[in-house]
Amino acid sequence: MERAIKKLKMPLKQGDIKKLKAGDLVVISGTILTARDRAHARILDFLENGKKLPFELDDSVIYHCGPLMRKDRGWEVVTAGPTTSSRMNRFTPKLLALSGVRAIIGKGGMNDDVVGKMRNHAVYLAFTGGCAALAAENIKKVKAVHWLEFGIPEAVWELEVEEFGPLLVAIDMYGNNLYDKIKA
Repeated sequence: MERAIKKLKMPLKQGDIKKLKAGDLVVISGTILTARDRAHARILDFLENGKKLPFELDDSVIYHCGPLMRKDRGWEVVTAGPTTSSRMNRFTPKLLALSGVRAIIGKGGMNDDVVGKMRNHAVYLAFTGGCAALAAENIKKVKAVHWLEFGIPEAVWELEVEEFGPLLVAIDMYGNNLYDKIKA
C-alpha cells in the first residue's frame, strides 16, 4: 500500500504540524533556511541579546545542511544534502524556546532535550543521507545568503524550494520518535 505524501507550504503554522504524525511523508514548498553550528551560535546570540535577525524565524524551517554552491551570475545550488543533526543538539533547545521555528530537517535525529522542547512546538523531518543531488533538484533559487564570512557551508542560505523531499516525520510534536522505536 502506497502512502500519500502530505504537501506543506511555507510559512509553516502550528496547525500544519499538529496534523503530522511520526511516520508521515511530506514535501515542503516555499522558503527554508540552512543552518549549521556557527549559524546556530550566531542566531542564539542575536535572540538572547534582542538583536534583529536578517531573516525570519517565526513559522520557519531550518535545514541542517552545508550546501555546495557555485556562483556565476548568481548563486546556484550544486548539492544540498543533510548534515548530522546531533551536532546542533547543544543549540537547539534554546533556539526552539526563543523562536517560532516549526520544523527541523536533517539526518540522524536529535537528543531527548531537543525532543522535549519540540513538544507542542516543532517537528523533526528526516532527509535520507546521500541524496544531496536529489535535494538540489528541488531547490528552485537562492533568495539570499547571510553571514557568508563563515564560509559557504556554514552561512545561512534562504532557499526557495518546490516539493522538497520526500521527508519523513521522524519526530512529531507529540514526542513520538521513530529513532526511539528503532532502538527499542
